[in-house]
Amino acid sequence: MIYRPGVPPTRHKYPGLGYRTSREHGMIVERDVAVTMRDGVKLYADIHRPEAEGRVPALIAWSPYGKHRAFQYEYFPGYAGVDRKWISEYTLFEGPDPLYWVPRGYAVIHVDVRGTWGSEGDANFWCHDEGLDGYDFIEWTAAQDWCSGKVGMAGVSYLAIAQWQIAATRPPHLAAINPWEGLSDMYREFAFHGGIPETAFAPIWQKSISYSLNRVEDVLAMMKEHPLFDAYWATKVADLSRIEVPAYVVAGWGDQGLHLRGTLEAYHRIASKQKWLEIHGRKKWQYFHQPSSVEKQRAFFDRFLKGIGNGVERWPKVRLEVRDRYYAGKFRNETAWPLARTEYRKLYLDARGAVLKTAPVKTRSQARYEAPGDETRSPAAYRQERAQFDYVFRGGTELTGNMKLRLWVEAAGADDMDLFIAIQKFDRNGKYVPFAGFSALEDGPVALGWLRASHRELDKARSQPQQPWLLHQRRLMLKPGVPVPVEIEIWPSSTRFAKGETLRVVVQGSDIYKYARWIARAGHPKTINAGEHVIHTGGKYDSHLLVPVIARKV
Repeated sequence: MIYRPGVPPTRHKYPGLGYRTSREHGMIVERDVAVTMRDGVKLYADIHRPEAEGRVPALIAWSPYGKHRAFQYEYFPGYAGVDRKWISEYTLFEGPDPLYWVPRGYAVIHVDVRGTWGSEGDANFWCHDEGLDGYDFIEWTAAQDWCSGKVGMAGVSYLAIAQWQIAATRPPHLAAINPWEGLSDMYREFAFHGGIPETAFAPIWQKSISYSLNRVEDVLAMMKEHPLFDAYWATKVADLSRIEVPAYVVAGWGDQGLHLRGTLEAYHRIASKQKWLEIHGRKKWQYFHQPSSVEKQRAFFDRFLKGIGNGVERWPKVRLEVRDRYYAGKFRNETAWPLARTEYRKLYLDARGAVLKTAPVKTRSQARYEAPGDETRSPAAYRQERAQFDYVFRGGTELTGNMKLRLWVEAAGADDMDLFIAIQKFDRNGKYVPFAGFSALEDGPVALGWLRASHRELDKARSQPQQPWLLHQRRLMLKPGVPVPVEIEIWPSSTRFAKGETLRVVVQGSDIYKYARWIARAGHPKTINAGEHVIHTGGKYDSHLLVPVIARKV
């Protein structure tokens, strides 16, 4: 393991360690409570609980971002859509608001995870060892004289990812989890998209989790040291089959390149008999904090932490939003994910007209574009940076689920290639139709996909026709003049296309959506690309897009 020295917490308004207690807004607030782990390391937590006597259930927010740091949405455009009236000064970034939960009979605990801020030890992130810390913390919480013995976990992003690892250890007193947009495979969903290193968001994230009195895992160095999926990355994948507690899982269609894929994979694979999935097309933090969502979170925890018979068991197993455009869509109830009535159809690429066709294309042709390896190179420096293919719908069509893009590709002047894919929507007048994207943006795509061609080897046991699963265990280099087939996973989406509207497939050698570096989004500014990319279509080159068409409910 490679570590880096922690950044002194005092550089970010850290108040320092020191147990203290106060009464605030009807809450007893204990700050810097020391909780000892099985190896003797102490984690520090802030506990907010009701002044009234009696035992209450607890909600744990497990975070590396600093329990003393309130919501940080002011760093994002438009406050990330979060209405300031929805949250109080006690609200942890991406966590529940104690000023809402405590008056309703809950304790809320904000934890500085191992090795961050004042907590002892060295920090290791999203790993099996972190799951053991969570186990110990939950059992300590359940034993406190103010706790009813029922413990839940809540929160977004890191606070959700940790729930997979912790729940997989099966703490006896963990009664329910609410993972709100949390990836479950750090290699495939955070560090290497399709085998391409993510180097835009990762450095920002590394900085945000590096405030420590000790050492923190140097994730950026480990990415360079471990470019293939190996034992190191395996420690960051929870055994989801061991999770059996009730789970209310929430995903967002807009979180392409971070949490979407892993949240849906986790929901599908956890063994919980009582589990519910909700998928929205809105901004992540806004949807988490909006009052209607918080009330639904409370209903879930009231049922499983308090035993209140409020009908949660009758919730639809899956509730998803079918999007029309940015913040326009309709929610619908379903019985399972993926949708059982999905019909997968092939749309064949034809480079001659830059179109997609419903029937196999007989005539061979090629689409070519230049693929510079550095996105800082001016687009004016090369002739064409992408290939694109359009399909115009003849009738209203819903696409919900995974898509797959099969391409026959060749790298002219190189032995490898990085491929970036976007699925986009255009209206009847040819105008681009935007969707919520990443955490706070408003011009996102329908869906995204990525592949480094040398990583094209498939796991035959786990791959499905609509979802290729890459092994990422060795490199298969390209040979000059030899086209090869690659199968590219397009992350899930749900979109309604009206008659006359267009689906566009974009293929290029760099990120299709580029933003200022400070915006939290997936990015890959450095690629291995050089020369020219060639896409072969027609004849034996059966390049096609597999789309998930949903029939109307009968």
